[in-house]
Amino acid sequence: MAGYDAVYFDLDNTLCEPTQDASTILEATFERAGLEQFCTVSDLRNAVPSLPTAETDREFYEHLFSEVATRANVDPTVSSRLTDWYLEVRDPTAVRLRPGAREALDHARDRGRVGLITNGGRRTQTKKLEALNLTDAFDVAVFTEPSAGIYPKPDAAPFEYALGELDVEPAVAIHVGDSLHADVAGANAMGIDSVWVDTGRGRTGDHQPTYELSSLESFQTIV
Repeated sequence: MAGYDAVYFDLDNTLCEPTQDASTILEATFERAGLEQFCTVSDLRNAVPSLPTAETDREFYEHLFSEVATRANVDPTVSSRLTDWYLEVRDPTAVRLRPGAREALDHARDRGRVGLITNGGRRTQTKKLEALNLTDAFDVAVFTEPSAGIYPKPDAAPFEYALGELDVEPAVAIHVGDSLHADVAGANAMGIDSVWVDTGRGRTGDHQPTYELSSLESFQTIV
């Protein structure tokens, strides 16, 4: 692997994407909760960087709906009911590989070690990996586990753990992800080269990736 001993990948919206429409899931959530919809999918995404660390997926979504409710001047206690229905409507196994993902993984595997660093709990993310047939694709898989001291990216902990498990120095590692806030900022702070995969949501923030790709189909041009 030219210049790198290990490649680490993010999972959601980097290697895979949901097959359920996000707006449809959100609309169904509010409908089943019997509430008038007060936020959009973009509102949810924009609120994520402001959230406190969550121990579980449920706690994450309770924080998320509470935050967007507060921003919309709605009673934040509706977050529990919305979370109940959101988790009921959403199917974590309804995912597919993004274009170029399989080829990028194979290319990285042919050249060195491969890791996964995901901002998701072990239980939910493992279901996705099983659905994608990727359970054996990584030399190390790092999930968000605050009880074990592994906090979500951009925290240093998941990167430190991933590097340590493969005995790799930051200078010879590269991390690939779709979030400038979580993936690029986190990798940059660790001295790890970063690849930002632009999924069409636009650039937010001042974090500068080492490389920028419009698709994983171009991954072989940089590694």
